[in-house]
Amino acid sequence: MKKASVRTVDTPHGEGRLHTRRATSPIATLLLSHGAGGGIESRDLWALADALPAQGVSVVLFEQPWRVAGRKVATAPPTLDAALTCAADVMRVRTPLVVGGRSAGARSAARTARALGATGCLALSFPLHQPGRTEPTRLPELLGAGLPTLVVQGERDPMGRPEEFPGDVEMVVIPGGDHGLKVPARGEVSQDEAMGIVVESTLEWLVREVVGNPRTG
Repeated sequence: MKKASVRTVDTPHGEGRLHTRRATSPIATLLLSHGAGGGIESRDLWALADALPAQGVSVVLFEQPWRVAGRKVATAPPTLDAALTCAADVMRVRTPLVVGGRSAGARSAARTARALGATGCLALSFPLHQPGRTEPTRLPELLGAGLPTLVVQGERDPMGRPEEFPGDVEMVVIPGGDHGLKVPARGEVSQDEAMGIVVESTLEWLVREVVGNPRTG
């Protein structure tokens, strides 16, 4: 993976970090934040940051202040949104911007993408509800993005199986995937193949919905 440039971001809730991997001739920029239980090292974020720059998509991973500070538990949703907004504000983007993330980061992206001037939203492992429960649902957050949105969901995600989402939500299903998009060792697809699905489906969607159908947020 090409080494990322790292930039600190001042936010009302502490210092965050932007880890940027730039495409040589970018056609789009993807700003992604991590979940509440991990950082930017998650397998799906790394897969996208590793592969997409060579395909013309710059990838920026935002490390939330709580994670930079070494805390183990994420702060409240409004603090995530405020920090993500600060991160987007310091970026100089001359291409269509897509805001996304995994799990809690996907929720934050859906809540903020339109206000940040994004042209699309990428939701990786969207946490539709708490494990073992179906209510309350966070579907209004996802639908409230008001932008072209792609959901990438594990087939076995306990926080929202694919069939729990409305049929009109554009979705890519990772066979056998759990909330972390980890697949069984002897499953339908290997882990590398699963991450290939994440990358290829994201790129196809970006070209079709964002680059090929530009709009303002």
